[in-house]
Amino acid sequence: MEYVTLGKTGLKVSRMGFGGIPIQKCSEKEVTVLMKALAERGVNYIDSARGYTVSESLIGQAIEGIRNRFVLATKSMSRTREAMAADIDISLKNFRTDHIDLYQVHNPSEADLDKVVAPGGALEALLEAKEEGKIRHIGLTAHSVQVFERALEMDWVETIMFPYNIVESQGAELIRKAAEKNVGFIDMKPMAGGAIEDASLALRYICANPDVTIVIPGIYCVEELEQNLAAVEDTTPLCAEELEKIETIRQQLGENFCRRCNYCQPCTAGINISGVFLFAGYLQRYDLGEWGYGRYQALPVKPDACVDCGECESRCPYHLPIREMLKKCESDFKEFEANRR
Repeated sequence: MEYVTLGKTGLKVSRMGFGGIPIQKCSEKEVTVLMKALAERGVNYIDSARGYTVSESLIGQAIEGIRNRFVLATKSMSRTREAMAADIDISLKNFRTDHIDLYQVHNPSEADLDKVVAPGGALEALLEAKEEGKIRHIGLTAHSVQVFERALEMDWVETIMFPYNIVESQGAELIRKAAEKNVGFIDMKPMAGGAIEDASLALRYICANPDVTIVIPGIYCVEELEQNLAAVEDTTPLCAEELEKIETIRQQLGENFCRRCNYCQPCTAGINISGVFLFAGYLQRYDLGEWGYGRYQALPVKPDACVDCGECESRCPYHLPIREMLKKCESDFKEFEANRR
């Protein structure tokens, strides 16, 4: 396992870390097996969040007794001092530890960032917790280039987490600047929220960029861990065939695609927005129409229930035309249904 220094935190972390979103659907036993596999393979960076329901608790139980083998990172969407202080204590309890190595401000908008740094804001709680030894370092996660840019000018930001992958390079220049400023860069959504099917190619592409400190794919089982590690540990240059496939993926996805971050939820009408887009992707891009259609049909609420309120679009960090995209999915599935009769 290759280890790198996470910017000015000084923390030594594995080149590939563990993203804790998928384990929300795992059992306690499955997570325990997975955490032991991480330790055995030298993956020492674990990422979770207060918003990932049971993720922190499952991790905390699974690493009891081997806590010292991991760098624990989590994050909170709290914007005030009081709320952030409460979240830090909850995270400590969930992880069953006396300290968390990296605590991050979770996806603030520019207005949220103003609240975080204002008097009575979340930054006060983070700095107090750092002084008390409850947390060791402070970072920030973002989906907005503008927030990323502002964060690079804030001395308290020791790490930045941002999406970077085959089809999302909007932060490439800022990632380079982060490296110059010795701000650790944590790459999230390496598979673009599941839109990129070839995980090995996606990870090899990311690790070819020396400005990326660490990549944290979401992992839910040992088999997936091994596949991802094989890709990250393969340091041979990307070949012509791989570069050609990368261009194909870019052409297929374009810019208007769902990253499945689910910030658009909850839908006023109860539509599972990211689910619709996921199943439509199998029909539209991967020639797996029957597979996607079957799962689309199982959705309790279809896109035609949309009330056109636009709330989802106001919350989408990528400013996607969600309502139009839902209509396109509905139309494509209706056409598929008509043709299969």
